[in-house]
Amino acid sequence: MLRIEALRVIADCTAELPVVVTCAASSRELAAVADRPNHLYLLDSMGLAISAATGIALGIAETPVPKVVAIEGDGSLLMNPNVLPTGGFLRPAKLVTVLLDNAVYGATANLPTYADTIDLGLVAEATGWTVHRAADALELRAALVTALDSPGPVLVHTHIEVGNATNVPKLLEDPVIIGRRFQDWLRARIAAPAEVLL
Repeated sequence: MLRIEALRVIADCTAELPVVVTCAASSRELAAVADRPNHLYLLDSMGLAISAATGIALGIAETPVPKVVAIEGDGSLLMNPNVLPTGGFLRPAKLVTVLLDNAVYGATANLPTYADTIDLGLVAEATGWTVHRAADALELRAALVTALDSPGPVLVHTHIEVGNATNVPKLLEDPVIIGRRFQDWLRARIAAPAEVLL
C-alpha cells in the first residue's frame, strides 16, 4: 500500500473529525486526496503532529467532538519520540494516531530510519498506547474504525511502501490561513449540539 492509498482510507473515515497531518509529502498527498477545513497541515513542523493532536485531544475532552486523528510518519515520529510517553502518561481519551511507516525519510532520497530495525508499535505499547496494526487498505480501515471507537491514546501502526505519489501539487497555502481555517472549523464543531456530530 502506498502512502496516498492509506491517506484515501484515512480521509474516508475522518471527514467529520479534526485531523493533524505531518509535513512534506503526507500533507501534500492528503490535500490532493481531500483538502478540507478539518485538516491541519503542519507544513514545516516535522515531529509535531502527535504533539499538536495531543493538545487538541485534551482541549476537546469535554466537548461533543469525538476524536482527533494525527497522521505521522516514522521519520517524523523519530524526530520527537517523547510524544509516545507523553501520550501514555496523559492518556488523552480522544487521541488516535495513524503511523505511516515506510522505514525511510521520504524527503531525503529515502534514507533509512531506525524503524527498519526498531518496531515503533512496540515502543508505543511500552509507553501505554493501545496499538493496532495494518499492512493493507482493508486492515487499515478495520483498525481505524476500531481505534475511533476505543478510548485513547490509540496508535494504528501502518506499514506502507516506499515512494511518494507522482504529480501531486505543492501545498503553497499560507500556514496562517491553514491554521485559521482549521480553528474556525473546530470552534464550530465544539459549539455544535452533540446530536449534530453523530
